[in-house]
Amino acid sequence: MTASIKSALTLLTLVALLLIAALWGWQAVTKPFPTSEPAPLCTDVTINVGTPVFRDQVAVSVYNGSDRNGLAGATMEQLEERGFVSADSDNAPAKINGVEIWSDEPRNAAVRLVARQFKSAKIVSGEELGRGIVVVVGESFKALRKKEVESVTAVEASTFCSPPESQ
Repeated sequence: MTASIKSALTLLTLVALLLIAALWGWQAVTKPFPTSEPAPLCTDVTINVGTPVFRDQVAVSVYNGSDRNGLAGATMEQLEERGFVSADSDNAPAKINGVEIWSDEPRNAAVRLVARQFKSAKIVSGEELGRGIVVVVGESFKALRKKEVESVTAVEASTFCSPPESQ
């Protein structure tokens, strides 16, 4: 085999490798980036009677039912400082006076724990505005109760939205 034939075969082999690498590279560049679903803020958990529920196990959404700007956000910050998990915060669909916890389950342990953070919160039936326990703060709301309640014990089987890391 002559030197010119060896050079030609070497050049053809290198061109073939270059084409294969270019094709592989093009496929890698045009492939969509892998997407990963963000972990959910919370998932529903069910606890039995007698099980304690702590603040870091409960997701809370706070809505402003007043004309005071920033009331929901400020209340959410106070609840976060106490260890609750922040979910959603926005304006409520209706104006209220005081504090309401919107739930159809007044004996739910998580609902009771959130309600005990406020001086005179009413547990009323209301629409599900956000994730977790829905709190609506109104015009006459001033501050959380000074005494922090760390936990409550379930008096009946309760289902609530809890962050995955606290389960």
